[in-house]
Amino acid sequence: MNFFMKLILRVVITALLVLILPYFFKGIEVNSLVTAFKVALVLGLLNFFIKPIFVFFTLPFTVFSLGLFLLVINGMIIMLCDYFVKGFDVQNIGWAILFSVVLSLSQSLVYKLTEVKK
Repeated sequence: MNFFMKLILRVVITALLVLILPYFFKGIEVNSLVTAFKVALVLGLLNFFIKPIFVFFTLPFTVFSLGLFLLVINGMIIMLCDYFVKGFDVQNIGWAILFSVVLSLSQSLVYKLTEVKK
């Protein structure tokens, strides 16, 4: 499977997870499947461009907290996504951190299950 097919598969998986997870968390709302795809794309872009900047500037806090501050950074990325994508609503940073942790764990599990063996 080439790079673009893997990328499309990951976006689809993330969008489906973003659509499913709010049923388990009352502090998160996603209006539609289109909104879930927008969230998946914006999260990918934020994680690629903005998250490394956050990590760099908060490195002393991250080291001091033994890496736990990365959870706060992930929550901030979710809150930024909430700001940019209409129809995706997160009540507060607590829900954002919880959503980011569960999304990351479920993405890892689904990616591992859908991995193509050579």
